[in-house]
Amino acid sequence: MKRIMMKTVLKIIFVGCCMLLTLHANEKVYKLKMATTWGPTLSPLIDAANNMAKMAEELSNGQLQIRIDTANKHKSPLGILDMVKGGQYDMGHSASYYWKGKDINTLPFTSMPFGLTSPEQYAWFYHGGGLELMQKVYNKHHVYSFPGGSTGVQMGGWFRKEIKTLTDLQGLKMRIPGFAGEIMARLGVQVTNIAPGELYTALETNSIDALEWVGPSMDITMGFHKIAPFYYTGWHEPASEMHFIINQKVYKKLPKHLQDILVASMRLAAYDMYIQNYDMNASAWEMMKKEYPNIMVKTFPKPIMDAMKKANEELIIEMTQDNALLKEVLDSQKAYQKKVRVWTQMSDYLYLKDNL
Repeated sequence: MKRIMMKTVLKIIFVGCCMLLTLHANEKVYKLKMATTWGPTLSPLIDAANNMAKMAEELSNGQLQIRIDTANKHKSPLGILDMVKGGQYDMGHSASYYWKGKDINTLPFTSMPFGLTSPEQYAWFYHGGGLELMQKVYNKHHVYSFPGGSTGVQMGGWFRKEIKTLTDLQGLKMRIPGFAGEIMARLGVQVTNIAPGELYTALETNSIDALEWVGPSMDITMGFHKIAPFYYTGWHEPASEMHFIINQKVYKKLPKHLQDILVASMRLAAYDMYIQNYDMNASAWEMMKKEYPNIMVKTFPKPIMDAMKKANEELIIEMTQDNALLKEVLDSQKAYQKKVRVWTQMSDYLYLKDNL
């Protein structure tokens, strides 16, 4: 009797396994293409895209597969939105302020000068209405946008000469994107935006006099310090967030469980990039101080900082006068910053102040 029961159980298990294998074999595999602004070696930015794709494939048991084309392949590092919007690619990984010329409303979702820090901005995205506002802005482009990894506070840039007064900024040719570029232009700087892979050449050939990139972990490997040794502390991008975007039609065609897996993978990859970059910056800063003593770390003088803040306030008023959606986004960030900054001061600021 026991032998008969055992045979029956084994048969049931065998049939069940066959059914599961058959079901798995019949599951549709969804293959997506993603374009990035970054080259194949630009860590940690490209790592966020690679890690997201890997997690999505593993969590879906191979049902969701994402091929990544870096800027070296598609040759359009600043054209990610257009390619995803137009259906050339299903997804993209970039920074939304790169297309401020096409839609100024996308700009605040990367970072705003004197604005939210990375922890504050993540809280705004996920608990303060930021994510909903981002979808509202991107809806006209027929894509969904999600946080894609933060660089934290970015450094203020590399300069050939020390910036002592506002006069030193007059006519200066500088690569600096986003709202900060608008501020610097207001102060007399000739502002341009250049793709990451072209930055060193632009500096080396005197096409620009100064540039802002990210922070020590990515800046040192680019070699900017060899030409422009004055390295300024940050003010303009306190929470620079990259973004994953996906074509709405593509997203809607995915089964619900794959949509959930994709969103979860993007969220985890974004936070992982933030902490990875934090570690990389700490290591690079330690190395920089030892191996490159010629680098002169500076902070912009108070009169320059005051002028930047004044220009920032003026520009926000001007740009939101006839743009209700941009005003809605910036008002939301401002209100959330007023609320959350009190806790940031009570926690992070006072802790550091008392223990440095």
